[in-house]
Amino acid sequence: MSRRLSEGQLVLATHNRGKLEEIAALLAPYGIETRSAADHGLPEPEETGTRFVENARIKAHAAAKATGLPALADDSGIEIDALDGAPGVYTADWAETPSGRDFAMAMRRTHDALKASGAAEPWTARFCCTLVLAWPDGEDAVFPGVMPGRVVWPPRGDEGHGYDPIFVPEGHEETFGEMDRWAKNRISHRADAFAKLIAGALD
Repeated sequence: MSRRLSEGQLVLATHNRGKLEEIAALLAPYGIETRSAADHGLPEPEETGTRFVENARIKAHAAAKATGLPALADDSGIEIDALDGAPGVYTADWAETPSGRDFAMAMRRTHDALKASGAAEPWTARFCCTLVLAWPDGEDAVFPGVMPGRVVWPPRGDEGHGYDPIFVPEGHEETFGEMDRWAKNRISHRADAFAKLIAGALD
């Protein structure tokens, strides 16, 4: 990629404070000031894609167009082999309730689906992350990341967010929910995607 992201403001196309904190910390050394779509008062666009890259593009371009600033969007989720890749792009949807997202319920749903599938452990899986960096003129760049591992039950740990307490990354024994958040950030699917972003747009 030839286009570079220079020092200045960047919109992170999310309303998730935990995700904002993770990404802001990764970008801070490069002189990038990161504010979220929520900070700019932007609504959340409807995510109608069936792939991570499609939803990330929807969010990034909506934020870039609305603010006139470069925007970075992340679409991520967990793919479980025994469930034919589910929940995948519907990872957050599995947690939806009338009163908001309930990831404890989503993890139970995941475990119930695995038991119903009859699949034996280990339940191999991967966390996937696709970053899209979009400019107000419509150009964008895509940076995919992945962290292979396995799903375990019962949930372990109260760090991280989402499905972290039931995911053990490859080469480790702790779940993401048991890891120090900064240790997780160094090895996660998002870290993999960010390494590609940094090499392609920042270094």
